[in-house]
Amino acid sequence: MALFAQHRPFLLRLLAALACALMTSALPAAAQSAGEDPFSLMRGTQEPGVKRTVSFEARLTQDGAVMRDGLTWRVFKSVPDASGRLELVASAEGGSKTIELPAGEYFVNCAFGRASTTRKVAVPRTGEGKVDVALVLEAGGLVLNATLGDDSRADPDLLRFTVYEDRGDKRELVIEDLKPETILRLRAGTYEIVSYYGDLNAEAHARLKVKAGEITEATLKQHAAVVTLTLASEKGGEALADTSWTVLGASGDVLTESRSAYPSMILAEGEYTAIARNKDSVYEKNFTVAPVKSIQVELLLDEDKAELPDESVD
Repeated sequence: MALFAQHRPFLLRLLAALACALMTSALPAAAQSAGEDPFSLMRGTQEPGVKRTVSFEARLTQDGAVMRDGLTWRVFKSVPDASGRLELVASAEGGSKTIELPAGEYFVNCAFGRASTTRKVAVPRTGEGKVDVALVLEAGGLVLNATLGDDSRADPDLLRFTVYEDRGDKRELVIEDLKPETILRLRAGTYEIVSYYGDLNAEAHARLKVKAGEITEATLKQHAAVVTLTLASEKGGEALADTSWTVLGASGDVLTESRSAYPSMILAEGEYTAIARNKDSVYEKNFTVAPVKSIQVELLLDEDKAELPDESVD
């Protein structure tokens, strides 16, 4: 412990430098063209001296198969430069890779989507054969979708997800605006999922566990519906144009306002009030949203006129 305390400032600076280097070390796609050295960033920057062949491979789990695609490899010098950053000396994408490295110490980072692992690797000056680096990512996948109620398919164009990693006393944002049926590569662990349907108040929540080497598929249930409002002179009649709308929640808060003959919105299950203004008149109707595909709420001129004070309506 005393030794750790003695070197703690240096270790903290080193970890910060590695994190900074990982955020700024994306390799342009043009450098990955067919037939080109996959570690092209090494060209012209290699240090003189003894070089050894280093091979890299990764698995999702300790007993899993060697991965053949989807990986991003980055090799950094182990000592920060004058600015406190670790210099990126090589980068590649794909599966297993091989590189010639001068003798010395390096940090090797392997990323698979949003799952990654880093190891410090020593390349010796003496010895025979290549240096083998085998990493275990302990990663899996997550695929999300949602239904309306028990079995109605939610419109994928209106459905988005936000994923947080559960870290015990806090949660960390992983990704926002994730489309359904997208394979999200994550390290094994527990995640909190928020499903948004539309842009108002329809949400669903879940807590899921991602296991290494597996794809977790989850379908969240949205208790919501697509609601269309109309104001007509008679039941089933044509909707009146030039109508302004306000939709209130159960507590009286304004959820949305619009001006349309046929306003449509997605609302969570619950109680609401629709207020329509046409010319100098105001109409009002309470309605209930249940988790179904769609609901039409019709206000009628003769039946749903609001009772207002004698003063004129703004």
